[in-house]
Amino acid sequence: MTDEAKTIDTAPAAGQRITHDSKTYTTVQEGRGYILVPDTTGQKEEGGKKQVVNNAGGVQQVFYNPIQQFNRDLTVFAIKAYGEEVVEKRRVRQEKNIQKAAGKRKRAEERKAAAGDGVNKRKRDENEAQEGSNKAARPDEATSPQESRVNASDAAEKSHGQNDAAEGQPGETKEAAGEDGEPKVDRSLPRFTILDALSATGLRALRYAHEIPFVSKVTANDLDPSAAEAISRNVRHNKLQKAIEVTRGNAIAHMYNKVAAHMALSERDRAKGKTEKYDVVDLDPYGTAATFFDAAVQAVRDDGGLLCVTCTDAGVWASNGYPEKCFALYGGVPMKGYQSHEAGLRLILHGIATSAARYGLTIDPLLSLSIDFYARVFVKVTKSPAAVKFAAGKTMMVYNCDAGCGAWTTQLLLKNRSCPNQKGSGTFYKHQFIQAPTAGENCEHCGFKTHLAGPMYAGRMHDPEFIRRILEKLPDADKTVYGTTDRIKGMLTTALEEHLEEADPKLRPETREQKYAEIEPYPFFLMPTQLAKTVHCATPSEDAFRGALRGLGYRVTRSHCKPGSVKTDAPFSVLWHVIREWIRQKAPIKVEGVKPGSPGWQILKLGQGTKEKEDRKEEVEENKNGSDHPVTAAKDETKGDNEAEKEKPVEVVFDEKLGREQNKERLVRYQMNPRENWGPMNRARG
Repeated sequence: MTDEAKTIDTAPAAGQRITHDSKTYTTVQEGRGYILVPDTTGQKEEGGKKQVVNNAGGVQQVFYNPIQQFNRDLTVFAIKAYGEEVVEKRRVRQEKNIQKAAGKRKRAEERKAAAGDGVNKRKRDENEAQEGSNKAARPDEATSPQESRVNASDAAEKSHGQNDAAEGQPGETKEAAGEDGEPKVDRSLPRFTILDALSATGLRALRYAHEIPFVSKVTANDLDPSAAEAISRNVRHNKLQKAIEVTRGNAIAHMYNKVAAHMALSERDRAKGKTEKYDVVDLDPYGTAATFFDAAVQAVRDDGGLLCVTCTDAGVWASNGYPEKCFALYGGVPMKGYQSHEAGLRLILHGIATSAARYGLTIDPLLSLSIDFYARVFVKVTKSPAAVKFAAGKTMMVYNCDAGCGAWTTQLLLKNRSCPNQKGSGTFYKHQFIQAPTAGENCEHCGFKTHLAGPMYAGRMHDPEFIRRILEKLPDADKTVYGTTDRIKGMLTTALEEHLEEADPKLRPETREQKYAEIEPYPFFLMPTQLAKTVHCATPSEDAFRGALRGLGYRVTRSHCKPGSVKTDAPFSVLWHVIREWIRQKAPIKVEGVKPGSPGWQILKLGQGTKEKEDRKEEVEENKNGSDHPVTAAKDETKGDNEAEKEKPVEVVFDEKLGREQNKERLVRYQMNPRENWGPMNRARG
């Protein structure tokens, strides 16, 4: 690329030097979007000293972090997977409305024509002398077939316009060049709008407008004047003035204004489905997105609109440094330990769910990921007061033995209990108080004190069908445009594997109410390395550990959050039994290396007699069916008294073949830091 400076109206290309308003910019390409970055150095003078800027790249006037290309690539695929289904449903509904309106118009025309024929017949009977002259004049007065076709066309256009109004605004027409070179206009598509609430450079908005074919309008908003100028400059450089609307203002105020405009619609317009809300609201702030939750859940469409949320304040929701701040932002206390990032995802979902529930809205998490230094969640928002009743029964507290062995138990705030109706032909749900507490002050396994975490979301965090739709798009994606497809495939495949269906088909949710009440049977992952560290033994291999649990009849998978992680519905009593058997069978330890009174000393029951060891074995036998696992226990209560289950053997077999993963494909499941000084970067200084 030549270094010759070009103007802002020059066709964009990577590496260009653009001169605009006496300033020089460099064109940076990501996906199909191009942004103009001011020419700066990686250092600046401050107080006579050179200050190195985090991640180099200069002192940014408008924030741009290339590391988050994964976030933006993933979001494009997610909106495509979501939007294609939504637009198709609306298109089918639109066609039906057009045909229905055209049919009504045709019947009205026929009735009018029939009434006209009756009047003409009476006139012929009254004045037969003027019959010939009337017949000669009648063709000019009557509606010709050509005019009938025009009227039918007008009816279709009128019906089409009404349907566009029902989607919010007139639909956009997509044009394609025909064989003769003239534009060929396709049928108008339903409206599909996106709000990039905190747009910064406008890169997300540019990519949405370029890469998502069914998007009608993208609104790029930012409060910073320099950011708004940069967005307008980039929109002009990409020649997307018609597709992107640039606004400058507070994102919360902007979303509330949309809510107010929607509330100002007449009842008739609302009944037709007209809305001022967005189909997709994307929140990607520098730091927490919690302050935008209330406005966002109202500004997105309540018939299944998509809310995309990024939170980069992992130091709040995934650490024990600021529990008071975490509660203020997300309504819950964080969880200390290796599973803190997964608990953080549940805290974020809890914050969104409680904000939505105040307005009779429920959320359906489609994809929830802990990525690098931030969290990214995609949730569907739907108006459903009936579903909101299940919210407390899908919210849990956690008793965490963070100072001891690392075990945890959970407790739901309410119990969503299924009961038979009076006729016995079906069931209904009661929402009942639950007994408290479900755990003592001290850990039942090691005796150390437990700490409280939550409340947090207890439902499923992923929708497997949504993930599959994204994965289906990856093979056809252009890797020169989407540079992170390998990592997207690896992480989403891992997230898909996290979702394990119930082994018993009878326990799988089928009705709408059962899906409302569904909770995660294994809310957090665990680390075999940490279990082994507690008792000072060698760590079992992943295949051996998984094989032992599967041999006992439990489900096992991995988590996308951390390499070497294990997610299972086995209770900790079984997990510690497996570790004790590992020590006995495969990896003997020196008792002198275990400090008396430590968590490992208590778990191994060192210093106790044979009777206590036998009692411990009986305890494992009693708990091996998972009834001491709080989530499993809650599930057992909802389905009533269980029939006697098949007894699972206490003998543990470390079968590596059984524990070996079926998916042999080489995937980028966990990416290491891609470069030096990698991270969230410094805040922009406009």
